[in-house]
Parts: sequence; C-alpha cells; structure tokens
Amino acid sequence: MKMVRLGRSELMVTKTAMGCLPIQRCTTDDAVAIIRRAYEGGINFFDTANAYTDSEHKLGLALQGVRERVVISTKSGGKDYDTILSHIENSLRELQTDYIDLFQFHMVTEMPDFGDPNGIYAAAEEAKRRGWIRHIGVTTHRIELAFELIESGKFETMQFPFSYISHTRDMELVQRCRELDVGFIAMKGLAGGILSNARACHAFMAEHENVAPIWGVQTMEQMEEWLRVAEEDPALDEELRSVIEKDRKELGANFCRGCGYCLPCPEGIEIFNAARMDMFLRRSVWQNYVTDEWYEKMHRIENCRHCGLCASRCPYGLDTPALLEYMLKDYDQFYNDHKKK
Repeated sequence: MKMVRLGRSELMVTKTAMGCLPIQRCTTDDAVAIIRRAYEGGINFFDTANAYTDSEHKLGLALQGVRERVVISTKSGGKDYDTILSHIENSLRELQTDYIDLFQFHMVTEMPDFGDPNGIYAAAEEAKRRGWIRHIGVTTHRIELAFELIESGKFETMQFPFSYISHTRDMELVQRCRELDVGFIAMKGLAGGILSNARACHAFMAEHENVAPIWGVQTMEQMEEWLRVAEEDPALDEELRSVIEKDRKELGANFCRGCGYCLPCPEGIEIFNAARMDMFLRRSVWQNYVTDEWYEKMHRIENCRHCGLCASRCPYGLDTPALLEYMLKDYDQFYNDHKKK
C-alpha cells in the first residue's frame, strides 16, 4: 500500500487510512472486526477524537498487540489548559496506549494564543514533554483560518475537508502545506457522504502526493471496498475524470458539507442533514428518508425563526435558511411522489 509522509512530523502513513468517527455507530464487536480487517489489509493510520463517543475505546480494543505498528491520531476540542490535558489522559486510557502519535486541536475556530502559559497550546506542549503525545496538529473547516494556522509554524499537520469537488482555495491550501512541509490530512473525502465512486475519489487523492485521506468506514463492506480500490490503485483516466466532472457540475459550490458548525438550532432543526436532503434522496437509499420520522424532522424547517445563527456560523458562507426552504420543497415533492412505492 502506498505511503505518505505527514510533513515534518516524519510520520509515514498509508495513503488509504481509516477515519473512525463512524464506528461509534457500530457494535463493539463489529467495530473491532472492521479495524482489525483494516490493519490486516495494510492500513496503518487510524484517526479518531475524544468527541467521537466510544470510538477511542473500540480502537484501543482492536489494536491491542499491534500498537507499535500503527499510527494513531486523536483530537480534543478543549478550550482551556486543564481540559486539554484531561482529554489527552482520557484518550490514553481509552486507546490503551502510553502515547499518541498525533494530537490535534479539534474544529478550531480562532487562532490560539501561543504565548499564553495557561492556554491550550501550552497544554499540548506540556503533554509532549510528558511523553503523552509525539506530534501536534490542528483541524478546522475555515479556509482562511487554515492558512493562518499553518503559516504560524506551530503545527506539524493540518486536517481539512478535501475532495474532488473542493474549491480552488482548498487546492491552494494543499499546495501551501506542501511548501511549508505541513502534513495534510483530508477529512470528508466523500464530501460528507454525497460522493459514492470510491475509485474516482481514490484516483483524485493519488494526484496529490502530500495528502493522506481518512475514509470514514462503518461497515465491513465499505472496508473491503477501500482495500480493493487501494490494491487496484486506479489512475485518473478519462472514465474517472468524466465521473468527477459530472459531480462537479451537478453539485456546484453551494452545498452543505455537513460540518455541523451551524448547530445547535434553537428550533431543533437537523441542519447538517436537512440541508443535504436532495443528495441523500438521489445519491443514497431514498427509502431511508421517505419515512414518518424524516417527514417530521424536515417539517421542523417550517418553524425556522430566521434568526441568522446558522448562516453566521457557516464557514462556507451558505445562506442556510434559504437552502433549508429549498430542501423542504424538494423533499415534499419527492415524498409525495415516492411514498407509495
């Protein structure tokens, strides 16, 4: 399996890596089996987070006996010194390890104060002195902030949404990371689940030598698919280019990436799902969404106060209320057309 060097961290990880957010939705036995299959299939890089409920625990169970042969990254969204250290201690326990290869600040929304001895970055440096973590990275969904973070020189890796429908500015971030020798970890390589052609996604990532994509896997079937694609290692030929161009044309730029920054909604609207409903209906198993439960969830949109909170939080500048109104109309049309099928 091809390897990627994560910038100046010198961590060598497999080009096909596993994002462990989805395994929190699996039983423990299933999660352990999927992770072990990933390891046996050649994957050595596993990315999780303190916020992913029991993901760290399941990962720790699955990697017993092979810890020295894998690279584990985890994250904390803690906002103060003590919370960061507490989260790292808890991660060590859950992962059943005495060190974390890569610790990342999770979903950062502003530049940390690097000079604050009681700040979050100081906590990570202390954890590194104690031997709890070996490298420090950061994740964000805000593109301009991402540039500021890597230019600071304080982070060895950047984790950012990246797929073949990413914007030009996102591509520039990948290039700048290469120039600064910052490892680039691509989250949401399937654009939040709206891309479905694994071969096209893999071939696109292969064009970017410094990018390490972490594919979110929830089932054994998905894991087997990624292992097959990694073994095949398809080139970006005309067939796959046409798939990519078709998706870029259909999806455009104004789509929800499902980052969740818009939440919470005061009316309980599941914005990050509702705002992508047309994609779920047409790119997934539509029967899962033409249900009484989803009908009720989508019609919460009618209670929108137009308070503007969601739009103000969106790192992609979407007019979220307008997008939700469109999705509700589209959903109702689809629901009425397909309910009896």
